Amino acid sequence: MKLTGKLLKTSAVAAALALSLAACGNGGASSSGTPTEALKGADQQSTDKYTTASVTPLDKIEKDKLGLLTPGTLTVGTLSDAPPSIFIDKSGNFTGFDNELLRAMGDKLGLKVQFASTKFQSLLAQVKNKQFDVGSSSISTTDARRKTVSFTNGYDFGFMALVAKNDSKVQSIADLKSGVRVGVVQGTVQDDMVTNQLGLDPVRYPDYNTAYANVKSGQIDAWLAPSQQAEGQIKPSDGTKIWEKKVATQNFAAYAVAQDNQALTDALNSALDAVIADGTWTKLVKQWFPERKTDAERMPDGWKPGSKAVKVPAGN
Repeated sequence: MKLTGKLLKTSAVAAALALSLAACGNGGASSSGTPTEALKGADQQSTDKYTTASVTPLDKIEKDKLGLLTPGTLTVGTLSDAPPSIFIDKSGNFTGFDNELLRAMGDKLGLKVQFASTKFQSLLAQVKNKQFDVGSSSISTTDARRKTVSFTNGYDFGFMALVAKNDSKVQSIADLKSGVRVGVVQGTVQDDMVTNQLGLDPVRYPDYNTAYANVKSGQIDAWLAPSQQAEGQIKPSDGTKIWEKKVATQNFAAYAVAQDNQALTDALNSALDAVIADGTWTKLVKQWFPERKTDAERMPDGWKPGSKAVKVPAGN
């Protein structure tokens, strides 16, 4: 992505902060780094307290006060390699559940949505320093990350998946022990789980494609990943499979916004409630996650998207 003007001024700061946030490497694997403790506070009570009771009516949103980099346009940092949530399709268009949902939200606000590709380990710092208005990357909301950015209300939950070869002896998260080379994408909650909960030193990669390529080639024994991204990577001829999936509603996914731009966070929350209420959220979940066939599968364990006030139309 080409940076000009204000973006150039913040790029160096963003890059430095990204290193401290995510223990980054430079395009390859890294087996060392400081854990970010992103899972701290990751329980239903902690996350529910951040969900707003209601939202501002759409007709009360003042578009000229949203602090956008370009008036009338949401400039969004996202990933290019994490289907079905966030990726670039064969025609070169940014798409996926997260991004199509954000486009629908932009329509509600009368805003154009412009995407730019970045790496996950840099994204929060780039949002913080206003290189992007919004970060869209199935970002798990955690107490540690809230020290860097603000988040909208939740729009999705996730599964954690263990990926390994079909003949692997590593077949569950419980098998991740000393001596097992497990890969993660830098700065993700999977990185923190392996580092902080399991007490292991994972092999950290800059993106999902690289992590998966290394489990396919046998450079690592397993990859702990968001299950949506794992499912988007695996092909029938790859000789790999998802051995275990764990639901994770506690760390709901949300869009990231700079902490000093409450007006934009409020506007996005209003738009999110609007696309939930009119059935767009349910339609997109069915389109991008066809395995979630019922309302219970789309909203497990009592979780639901948006504010506490919005009602999700029945989708069965």
